[in-house]
Amino acid sequence: MTDPVTDDSATPATPRSGSATSGRAAVGAAMVEPVPAARTGSGGGLDARPEDSGAGPGDSRRILLLVARREVTARLRSRAFQVTTVLFVVAIAASVLILNAVGGSSSTRTVAVAAADGRQASAIVAAARSLDTEVRIRTVTDAAAGRAAVLDGDADAFVRLTAAGGGYQVSVKEDLADSLASVLTVAARQAALEGQITTLGGDPATVGRAIATAGVDVDTLRPAAHRDGARLALGLLSGGLIYIALLTFGPQVAQGVIEEKSSRVVELLLAVVRPWQLMAGKVAGIGVVALGQLLLIGVVGVGLGLGTGELDLPAGIAVGKVAVALLWFLLGFSMYALLFAAAGALVSRQEDAAGVTSPMIAAILIPYVLGISVLPASPDSGLINVLAMIPLFAPILMPMLIGIGSVALWQVLLSLALTLTLIAVLVWLAGRVYGNAVKRSGTRVSIRDALGGT
Repeated sequence: MTDPVTDDSATPATPRSGSATSGRAAVGAAMVEPVPAARTGSGGGLDARPEDSGAGPGDSRRILLLVARREVTARLRSRAFQVTTVLFVVAIAASVLILNAVGGSSSTRTVAVAAADGRQASAIVAAARSLDTEVRIRTVTDAAAGRAAVLDGDADAFVRLTAAGGGYQVSVKEDLADSLASVLTVAARQAALEGQITTLGGDPATVGRAIATAGVDVDTLRPAAHRDGARLALGLLSGGLIYIALLTFGPQVAQGVIEEKSSRVVELLLAVVRPWQLMAGKVAGIGVVALGQLLLIGVVGVGLGLGTGELDLPAGIAVGKVAVALLWFLLGFSMYALLFAAAGALVSRQEDAAGVTSPMIAAILIPYVLGISVLPASPDSGLINVLAMIPLFAPILMPMLIGIGSVALWQVLLSLALTLTLIAVLVWLAGRVYGNAVKRSGTRVSIRDALGGT
């Protein structure tokens, strides 16, 4: 997690009666300076009640941008943020590359076959395909060349028909892998069958075609939807990254509010900035930083996944799912950041932050634990589909379900509508709590007092 950054390079502000002068206060004074002249009284001084001023939409937009830029600059300069970003990118890149290296060594077996036994090559390949094993055939001139290839490591085994035609004689350097032993056993039995057919005067090719065309006609009464492993991995990874981002940057909003409140910087800021502007600018600034970090991780992860082939999806689908995940992160961060800002305004010490932020942290933790526990075994879980439509759970669970492809469009739209509705309610509710509580230092402010403004 990144800690709020103090800008010690700012020019100290003139101290006011009853307020502490600090580096952050200086930043606040610098932020106040660009406020338009329309915010000043007839004598040229700042109006002590900014909420009563007639600032227009342009002034509000300028103030919001100024507050947001202050938050972005502070966090981008934070060494903790820089280090964690690098660690996240390195971790996701290393994970993809390690998976690719392990998967690349997934064992294509090489079998050497003498030219005289070339007919057995197709039988061995067919047996390997039936057992879902990759086998590559290497043709050698004679038995001596085959044994030499095994000793040199160019082949895992050298196979030749026995004199009686009833099986294979296999030469290996040390031991025969179980997977390859199974393949050669199936192929040897086929060779023995063909030998018996020839002995009895039949045509092995005709029998082989009859066997190849024989099959099982399956009537599925309740077909299960096919789940692609790559989609499942992408869905779970999207939800996991959103979970980490919310749990990292959400509490930073509360920490920043508490820091400004305990240092009395907020008194300087609220002399010229409305409470909702200060809260909205803080949320927007931290949100931009969080989105940038998440976007960087997503680009690196998906880019390497597609480049190495570990992410076995069309590029358009992969990019689309990442874009959807980023959208849900924005919605989730907007919702939780408002809650964290209101919670931070209730207390005046960082030591008390855990008491007011624990409900939000639990609401972030629960859907993530349920998602990674249930979805890998049951992608169509009705419980997860229902919980994903609850706004507090949707930002983590819905990207998982969308990535997997186990959610209907109407469920996505309903969840989106409910989440936007809750955000609209929280804008008013959190703004009221923040505005009434952030100026009150000392003991913890109760929710009732913060809502009532008493």
